[in-house]
Amino acid sequence: MLAFWSFANISFFQPPAFLMIGIPGLETVHGWISIPFSFMYTAALTGNCLILLAVRRTPSLHQPMYYFLSMLALTDVGLTLSTMPTTLAVLWLDNRLIGFNACLVQLFFLHSFSVVESSVLLAMSFDRLVAISNPLRYASVLTNNVIIRIGLAIVARATVSLFPGPFLLKRLNFCPGKILLSHSFCFHADVMKQACADITVNIIYGLYVVLSTVGIDSLLIVLSYTLILHTVMGLASPRERIRALNTCVSHILAVLVFFIPVIGVSMIHRFGRHLPPMVHALVAYVYLVVPPVLNPIIYSVKSKPIREAMLRVLREKRKS
Repeated sequence: MLAFWSFANISFFQPPAFLMIGIPGLETVHGWISIPFSFMYTAALTGNCLILLAVRRTPSLHQPMYYFLSMLALTDVGLTLSTMPTTLAVLWLDNRLIGFNACLVQLFFLHSFSVVESSVLLAMSFDRLVAISNPLRYASVLTNNVIIRIGLAIVARATVSLFPGPFLLKRLNFCPGKILLSHSFCFHADVMKQACADITVNIIYGLYVVLSTVGIDSLLIVLSYTLILHTVMGLASPRERIRALNTCVSHILAVLVFFIPVIGVSMIHRFGRHLPPMVHALVAYVYLVVPPVLNPIIYSVKSKPIREAMLRVLREKRKS
């Protein structure tokens, strides 16, 4: 270890860098593990970029539902790029060091994109509620200006919620010997545990952010689908009920793919201290890597217009 990390007689200490473990217990096979991770990152970036291109180049997809899907795809690209550099550096090159300030920047963007994804899923549930409950006013309610405002509000909410995080960590006094992070990226909960100071404020802040963003969003999504079900059950024809619910299947799957790992990560960080470090790492990877991979697959399989538009983009690329 670098000599200047071993100072024990200083009153305030922040390490120049943290050491990322990657996947605890599997360090000897990181090279092999990098293969599926590389595939998943490639699939996530390719699939979500295809959705963005498909919506942009297909006039018939210039509708609120697909604009929100583009927001989700763009968020998944950002979430993927937040973790990909350090994860592949650890698995491919065994480059485990990340600078202190770089770590704070990464955790800010990582958590911000997570909050944005939660907010976009909430906006998509509102889109489905309006489309099913009041279809005649759908176009007049969700105009382009309204969608732009919703998008700006989502970004502002994530920025305001996560902006204090790095500064609350930067004020902490860290232990010179505690520099090991249990992932190949920086988590707020993981970094604050390395401090040799009272982290009560950080714990309260982290809990507040989770409850005020993902917690509220999940409750509002459940409320939206309760209202949707109430409307659908009021339809006279069973065929109309099935048709209305079919328009929600993709979104429901995307919600489950995102929120189930989020709940898992939150529960493990708070109540799973006795679990092996490998479990913590794997749940975190599922939370951050799997949704960006699965969302394009879900929407390309369940949505015929998206699937056809994506195939059209691929054919144009091949011709050019």
